[in-house]
Amino acid sequence: MSLLNIGMSGLSASHASLVTTGNNISNVDTVGYSRQQTVQNSKNSIQYGNVFIGTGTTLADVRRVYNSYLDAQLQTTTSLNSDAQAYLGQATQVDKLLSDSGTGVTKSLQAFFSSLQTLAGNSNDNAARQALLTNAQGLSSRFNAISQQLSQQNTYINDQLGSMADQVNKLASTVAAYNKKIAEVSGSGGTPNELLDQRNETVRQLSELVGTQVTETEGRLDIYLGSGQPLVVGDVVNKLRVAPDPADPTRSTIIMDRNGSSIDITSVMSGGEMGGLVRYRNEVLTPAVNGLGRIAMVVADQVNKQLGQGLDQNGNFGAALFNNINSAAAISQRSIANASNNPASGNLNVTISDTSKLAGSDYQVTFTSATGYSVKRLSDNTDMGTFTLGATPAPVIDGFSLSLNAGPVAAGDTFKITPTRSAAADMATVMTDTKTLATAAPLTSTKASGNDGTGAVSQPNLSTALDIYDPVQRLELQSAVKASMPVRLVMTSANAYEVFDSKGTSIGTGSIVPGQNNDLNIAVPYTDAGGNAKSFNVAMTVSGSPASGDSFNIGMTSASSTDNRNAQALLGLQSKATVGASATSPGVSFTEAYGGLVTTVGSLTKQGQMDATATDTIVTGARNARDSLSGVDLDEEAGNLTKYQQYYTASSQIIKTAQEIFSTLINAL
Repeated sequence: MSLLNIGMSGLSASHASLVTTGNNISNVDTVGYSRQQTVQNSKNSIQYGNVFIGTGTTLADVRRVYNSYLDAQLQTTTSLNSDAQAYLGQATQVDKLLSDSGTGVTKSLQAFFSSLQTLAGNSNDNAARQALLTNAQGLSSRFNAISQQLSQQNTYINDQLGSMADQVNKLASTVAAYNKKIAEVSGSGGTPNELLDQRNETVRQLSELVGTQVTETEGRLDIYLGSGQPLVVGDVVNKLRVAPDPADPTRSTIIMDRNGSSIDITSVMSGGEMGGLVRYRNEVLTPAVNGLGRIAMVVADQVNKQLGQGLDQNGNFGAALFNNINSAAAISQRSIANASNNPASGNLNVTISDTSKLAGSDYQVTFTSATGYSVKRLSDNTDMGTFTLGATPAPVIDGFSLSLNAGPVAAGDTFKITPTRSAAADMATVMTDTKTLATAAPLTSTKASGNDGTGAVSQPNLSTALDIYDPVQRLELQSAVKASMPVRLVMTSANAYEVFDSKGTSIGTGSIVPGQNNDLNIAVPYTDAGGNAKSFNVAMTVSGSPASGDSFNIGMTSASSTDNRNAQALLGLQSKATVGASATSPGVSFTEAYGGLVTTVGSLTKQGQMDATATDTIVTGARNARDSLSGVDLDEEAGNLTKYQQYYTASSQIIKTAQEIFSTLINAL
């Protein structure tokens, strides 16, 4: 009987090993499956005299071949790789959008200045004027199109974060259910290998969406996010959801609901696709939107201002080519009141004072009292200082100033200021009549006939700026200049002069140094509609050696003039430093600013590519390391299958031998 029992134990053990091997083979493609091994122990021996004789084998366990360190490494690297891939996928789109000649701004900007150069060569050519308007429309449309695509990316991120939050909740609930089931099975002394594998695979899938920190406690897996926010603790799940950012409703934040309270974990979210999208939004999308808006605003503002200093074909001072950057709607939409502000509080107006000093950033304004506020630049977290609302003149911060829109503000109120965010989307070409393109300078100087000296004067410039966006100031100055012309400069001696207005009234005197270039800035007085005494300035250069009695006339440029000085000044904007001026830098040109934006996004994208390549290699290595231990090797299992088949056959032979011996014994008796 002992020999028969030994054979039966071997038969049972080999059968279990064959079943386990077959289960491994059938699960070779099952994701997350850990191969299993049978563990045998010898049965207690029986003592016969001075010796112990074995009684067979017993199946001690079906062990799951698993290493917690390798599995944790796979989860971590999976999270990092998903983060990098999500970041790269979005950044690549922006990089191509901005850098491609067919979709970027560079080609449209070059076409605009090329048509301006043609117009400067023949300022009265109607075809050249129409070409400039057409290219201006193309330029503003290109800014609009890029802005729209960037806005669509923001919407996509909001939608994806919401969808991923739902997936995280489902996977977290699955992990919690596994925790509960495994605890129940383990409590009865069992080891549920398949449930353990399925739980680990669920955690790995969760790591694709969010960065997780997993701790094992008494057989359960607890999962934490960010800086330690609990997602799963035992069989309890804290749900994620997305909600509009209280400081900026156009962007979604990630909220964790826990014990009846809500916690914003967006700032600490890292890893996984959700972390990659949030990182992309902060590092690439927001700076790209603001940077593009800054360039669009500077282009529109600088071109408009220069046109305002010229004269059009109708003999009027220039009109704006692009829309007003400080329209009432634009001013009121650059400030976002925080949802937590006092319900009775109003909002802020944001007026652009100097486009050349705009930083292309968002700002946080925090009120410490009803009028006192502090400003932080969010792109680099720089404190800009404390200011007083309503101060005269209004403080200018990075090229913009703040004023109260409607209603009071209270201490503790916060506002998000977005000076350039919508500028590219709002840019529009508003000029429709080619005759209103101001290509000529408004003033022209002529040398009086009969002058005896060798003196000469340069063509004058109206050095008093005309506010293209202020119709009252524009009309007033235009009327004053027209009414004051012509102005006459008379040399009272070889080195002294006197200036007379159109009525022959002396308005100033001065002196020059004969034989040198003498820069003059003549103040021409006038009285405004309210009876206030004002003046505008005319700049010019006197050179050579004029004789006493020589005179020079300064008058309005005729409407039909071929003068192209203002067109040349407009063309000069192509290389003029007009973007990003600061105390330490004069700034850069439109083209250089856009090139810098493309370079920055390209560098971030390139870094994203390197990160994605590196993390992909790392996660592949981690997966291979895990599979080398826990994965099913068909060659190895085939060898095991043969071994256990022979084991089974040999055990059968033991039983057969025992039967034959027993039969022989019975027959002998």
